Amino acid sequence: MDSYAEITYEVAAKVATVLLNRPEARNGYTTRMADELAHALDRADRDENVRAVVLGATGKDFSVGADLSSGGFDFGDRPPDDWQEPAGRVSKRIFTMNKPVIAALRGASVGAGITITLSCDYRLASTDSKFGFVFTRRGIYPEGASAWFLPRLVGMGAAVDWMVSGRLFGPDEALQTGLVHQIHGPDDVLAQAQAKAKEIAETTAPVAVAVTRQLLYRMASAPSPFDVHQVDSKLISRLGSNPDAVEGIASFFQKRPPEFPLRVDRDLPPYLPWTSE
Repeated sequence: MDSYAEITYEVAAKVATVLLNRPEARNGYTTRMADELAHALDRADRDENVRAVVLGATGKDFSVGADLSSGGFDFGDRPPDDWQEPAGRVSKRIFTMNKPVIAALRGASVGAGITITLSCDYRLASTDSKFGFVFTRRGIYPEGASAWFLPRLVGMGAAVDWMVSGRLFGPDEALQTGLVHQIHGPDDVLAQAQAKAKEIAETTAPVAVAVTRQLLYRMASAPSPFDVHQVDSKLISRLGSNPDAVEGIASFFQKRPPEFPLRVDRDLPPYLPWTSE
């Protein structure tokens, strides 16, 4: 699947830009879009020429959520017990990425249009953004594993307010609670996300980023710091023979850009607790 019908995919300067591409439907979220997004994210994660991913959209809205143009949810016959709903297919793939993902949000980011971004590392919003976890106002339930992600981002108080009430809110409230990191003009937010991705690509070590990202997501909820420190100790004890660490220190003292030799596809430490996934 190298070509897509409902998204676009492009790589430049070691940044993969993935755009929802149904502007005529305000990027209404479909099962096909979910499948294409999951494929594109996997493609970027396996490509050593990609160091970071930007998730954005064409048109004036990121996504108004599930496409209800047919009057309901088009899942066919009753799905089997092991069926996975479309938003979670994407949020889970982002969660397992070895590369950072930066969401560029403008206009409406509602329902699945916000839940798929909760596992991104950065969310940049536009001044015309509006957000909503509107499920209860439609008689449905939160998806995309959002009941797990959202309280960890903004705290239980804000998560309960937004999810139980289903109300819409704007970029200032999103910034104050930590849902988004920055606010930019509608025509600038995608470029700002790409600039952040390019900065990461040019200044950081890919293996260090992959390990650090997963340490935060996988181990921040550990019952105590001791399990985390055990992993830290293994990682730090091997720094003397780690080519990236040697290069990082040398480039610092020589006042030059680093050229990190390790690759994510072959050089991740094999003893990390989550590598079996």
